[in-house]
Amino acid sequence: MSPVPAASNSHRWWIVALLSLGVIIAYVDRSNISVALAVPDFRELFNLTDRDRGTLNSAFFWSYAFLQIPAGWLVDRYGVKTPYTIGFIFWSLVSAGTAMANSFSQLFALRFLLGVGESVVTPASLRWIRFHFAEKERGFAVGVYMTGTKIGPAIGAPIAAWLIAKYDWRIMFLVLGLGCLLWLIPWTTLMRNDDREREQAEKKPNAAAVPFGRLMASPVIWGTIIGTFSYMYFVYFCMTWMPAYFVERRGLSLNSMGLYTFFSFAGMATMSAVAGYAADRIIARGANAVSVRKAFTIAGFVMASTEVFGSLSDSVPVALFFAVFSLTGLGLATANYWALTQTLIPGGAIGRIVGIQNCAANLPGIVAPILTGWLKEKTGSYEAPMHAIWVFLFLGIAAYLLLVREKYAPKEIPV
Repeated sequence: MSPVPAASNSHRWWIVALLSLGVIIAYVDRSNISVALAVPDFRELFNLTDRDRGTLNSAFFWSYAFLQIPAGWLVDRYGVKTPYTIGFIFWSLVSAGTAMANSFSQLFALRFLLGVGESVVTPASLRWIRFHFAEKERGFAVGVYMTGTKIGPAIGAPIAAWLIAKYDWRIMFLVLGLGCLLWLIPWTTLMRNDDREREQAEKKPNAAAVPFGRLMASPVIWGTIIGTFSYMYFVYFCMTWMPAYFVERRGLSLNSMGLYTFFSFAGMATMSAVAGYAADRIIARGANAVSVRKAFTIAGFVMASTEVFGSLSDSVPVALFFAVFSLTGLGLATANYWALTQTLIPGGAIGRIVGIQNCAANLPGIVAPILTGWLKEKTGSYEAPMHAIWVFLFLGIAAYLLLVREKYAPKEIPV
């Protein structure tokens, strides 16, 4: 097979920037409902209880989470560019269509369809990075991409809050949904659909693909699933209930809520890129990639667990400090736990495995808002939901320590 022409370094990073911008748009569209749910007029219009709010926050993830494995298969089979383009157009129109909703059931259905459109984003993006970046630079590339998953809610909350305050919630959904279609111009111009050719060129002679059943039998996969679920439980609490927590428990105004949400996710985004770059540099100097990325991942979980200190304090400044500090600290794990999966899993299966991991990453999008709403309704406070976050984070630490180990990694089978 003739070699696939190498993309220039600048072109590769332009595509990473586009992938990061794409996921920023995706996260703005998936998180803007949480801002609307913090507005009393919106809740009264749809007559929403706390359980209803949790259900609406979870609606997106019912489709998004369970379509991750099919989406991974789709990009493994057809490449990145076409599935991503179709998904982007679909979710943008659905997001804008939320402005037309007049009932709880319509809101739920539209959020469910939004998850269908966005399901391709992460499997496609991480597959493209896997086949265009070597191990020693992959952490930073993943980190830059993953900053988008934090910048999205960071800027989405204050922008959505501003649009609602200046106009109303219907205008907010229209502007955010239709405005993002401009992204398609540079995407269709710059993106090359060459990842499948690169996959074929990279395959080792006499090596067969790892059977799906063999992959799923690996402790690495199950440790990754548990760790990813635990990581994202905290993130999705912050995306779906943190705006309401700031307003209802800490007494912030809508604009102040948007500002502190921005600080929390912006800190996480910055830490993600820095930690990915730092891990790459350590690996480039000869350190074991698995050990380095695991250390960063576990350190991020430990720092995130400090959120419990803020939740127990009656001091608003202390609570706000730990809200920002804990989510920023979790950024140590962000790029590295995703890059660790790419280190341990054979390349030909990466779309499917990213799909499995991202399914695990988004099941908390169902569990966290519903469980938080139920705990808050039963106990009358945010204390129990905050303790649940702490439990999940320590479960994640155990998973990475005990199960995500190099000796358990699945290997290609010689033929």
